[in-house]
Parts: sequence; C-alpha cells; structure tokens
Amino acid sequence: MQAITIKFKNKSIPVLNYTHRLSHMDLLSSKLKELELHFEFRKKLKMISMIEIIGDVAIFKYNDGTKLYLEVS
Repeated sequence: MQAITIKFKNKSIPVLNYTHRLSHMDLLSSKLKELELHFEFRKKLKMISMIEIIGDVAIFKYNDGTKLYLEVS
C-alpha cells in the first residue's frame, strides 16, 4: 500500500487509501477545503499523524492514539 501525501496549510499528512479510488481522495480534499476556516478543526489537525480512508470515512489518527472519524461523501 502506497501512502499519498496531502498538504493542508503548511503541514504534510500521509494518507492511506484502502479503497484505491481517487474519487475518495478528491472528496477528502474538498472536505478539508470546507473545514479550512473552522478554528477547532485546524487546531486539532496540527496533531494528526496520518489519515486512513476506508469506504466513505476518513480516519484521522493522532499522535496520542485517538481517532477522529469524518464522513467524506
């Protein structure tokens, strides 16, 4: 499995796309654009170590082991 890297603001985040569909990556990018001005989300995004896409859900994994689930469809 190849990790794809996306950039959000000045941070590069590795993304594992288990669905192997580029459309899910596009949906994730558009969802991140929507949340770009959301202050709490940007604050949490600084601590993310990686993102996994499984089905229609993006799982944001933090350095401390916690997870945030975001529906991307």
